[in-house]
Amino acid sequence: MNHRSDDERFSHPVANGELTRESWRVFQIMSEFVEGFERLARICPSVSIFGSARFADDHPAYRLAEQTARLLSDSGFAVVSGGGPGIMEAANKGAFGGGSPSVGLNIQLPKEQQANEFQDLSLDFRHFFARKVMFVKYASAYVVLPGGYGTLDELMEILTLVQTRKTQRIPILLMGGDFWDGLLQWLRDVLVPAGTIGAEDLGLMQVCATPRDVVDAIFRHYEHREFEPSAKEREIKLSL
Repeated sequence: MNHRSDDERFSHPVANGELTRESWRVFQIMSEFVEGFERLARICPSVSIFGSARFADDHPAYRLAEQTARLLSDSGFAVVSGGGPGIMEAANKGAFGGGSPSVGLNIQLPKEQQANEFQDLSLDFRHFFARKVMFVKYASAYVVLPGGYGTLDELMEILTLVQTRKTQRIPILLMGGDFWDGLLQWLRDVLVPAGTIGAEDLGLMQVCATPRDVVDAIFRHYEHREFEPSAKEREIKLSL
């Protein structure tokens, strides 16, 4: 029996120029992490807000996001959004008019993403994964409004990280009325009976109707602990 060498088995041709370009991308990725860590480390406490980029300023979810961000900002929380239009703009706009920083983590996309004008601190990312780390690393809470694939991606990301204890337990708050009913019912009626999640995992998030509900839920969570992660939690976050 002939045994192929590793070189023979992994012999897909790669042009030298392409390989060099891929290798140098590591430094570009590193620069995004370094800038994000340095510029966001002093933004505490903060709340990350997510939702659709497609809602205009007359949409009920836009107005709800703006009101929630304003109350959070006036309550002492920096507000972090994706920096683009729709719910992201609403979140930055509400925070911009309040007393705490409005932060935008902008991503370069072929469409839909244009930086909104309501940002005290604006960072630009090429890579989704670097940007997603920044949303999690310094967040004291997540607020999730109606949205599409990107919003659901961020929601599932934080649920997974909390469930697997790769980050500390933080409030994960859903807003937007019955928008979430179908998803929550599916989790409860399909995933739990299938054994792919535990019934207790449904308690990792809660639905809030009003901006005041959001702020109260966050303060209740931190009633007996600091907003700053503990030394043990900071150590865990090094492996995000």
